Amino acid sequence: MPITLNIVTPERKVLSEEVEHVVLPTEAGGEIDILPGHIPLMTMIEPGELRYHNGGQVESVAIARGFIEVISDTVNVLTEAAIEVDEIDVSQLEEARIRAEKALEEARNQGEDPEILEQLETQARFTVVQQIIKGVKGH
Repeated sequence: MPITLNIVTPERKVLSEEVEHVVLPTEAGGEIDILPGHIPLMTMIEPGELRYHNGGQVESVAIARGFIEVISDTVNVLTEAAIEVDEIDVSQLEEARIRAEKALEEARNQGEDPEILEQLETQARFTVVQQIIKGVKGH
């Protein structure tokens, strides 16, 4: 029995696919594995690697923070950003990470609103997550 996995960002639907199971990073610091017949669930997710298994293959998507909703055999991932591993541009990752960390440091020094700091931290973590998933060194 498959699970329907939907990954949606504010800009677009990144993925909608039938899969065997899904592994997601949670706010509690661990991962959660969603299998067919999972109990209904809604929880926050952290930036990290979402893995889904399909036909013996494991695919990865870098995700930012957000929420998951599990109802029946449907997993809805609502996240600020998501990018499939094949779409990650390795040549721009290190530059993006440096820009994000610099913007975060400047915001901290200027005493920015905590909400803005949180958004900048999320951007910095998202670039690091992409580097980790692609196996890129530089941080």
